[in-house]
Amino acid sequence: MKTESPDKFDLYIANVDEFKALNKEKNELKEKIAEMRRQFEETVQPFEAELNTIIKKLENNLSKIEGATSPKTTGTTKFGRGKLGIAIKNLLQANPEKAFKPREIAAALQTKSTAISLWFNKYGSQDPEIERIPVGEGGKRFLYQIKR
Repeated sequence: MKTESPDKFDLYIANVDEFKALNKEKNELKEKIAEMRRQFEETVQPFEAELNTIIKKLENNLSKIEGATSPKTTGTTKFGRGKLGIAIKNLLQANPEKAFKPREIAAALQTKSTAISLWFNKYGSQDPEIERIPVGEGGKRFLYQIKR
């Protein structure tokens, strides 16, 4: 009797068995990793709780050492709707001979320079009373002045 070589079906079944074995090994490794992570979390959790307790104690002691000082304010003013534009125009009108950088306007109004820049980009560029003077390379930076 002649020994037959494996046909395509036998080869397919052999490949499927190998695939199943690899998949089973992958799942076992995933389970081991998940168990190790769980054990790690259980080990670390008490230390994290102790660390948080110590940090709270440090913060309490620090506040006692500093005394009853009031928290420092940032010194920035928040403007209501439409009030920022009025404040900017008043500042520019009070100093018609000077051209301001947004940072200088923010310092004078005690607010953030990003708020000033955003206002100029949204509203100030179309305002007929405000002159926008490009400075620097590419004309991406501007000075602002009231039109005379």
